[in-house]
Amino acid sequence: MPRLIPSPTSIPVPGGKQIDEYVGSVNTQTDAISIAHMRAPADWKEPFQTPEFDEYTLVLNGSLRVEHADGHTDVVAGQAILTGAGERVRYSTLEACDYVAVCLPAFTPERVQREEN
Repeated sequence: MPRLIPSPTSIPVPGGKQIDEYVGSVNTQTDAISIAHMRAPADWKEPFQTPEFDEYTLVLNGSLRVEHADGHTDVVAGQAILTGAGERVRYSTLEACDYVAVCLPAFTPERVQREEN
């Protein structure tokens, strides 16, 4: 039987970014996948990370920069990017950005492996 997810759980993070998790370890206790709607302000940046999950990111509005071993890739509204498990990456914004992140397996603080600033 289908399971309605009536609303997300908002996850507080520093720097003005808003995370609304619809599916994942917090909102649905799902370990296999997480799906979250993210809103990040202009000039937002998070630390480098080397996640233990694949992350599919679909930009809805604005633009997102993904730094990686070969430089960086700018992703604009209507585009998506895949970063693989074990890749060292850092996400930031050039302008305010609205995007959806899908992580396989689900995002957890332990699996993201963020570096200290």
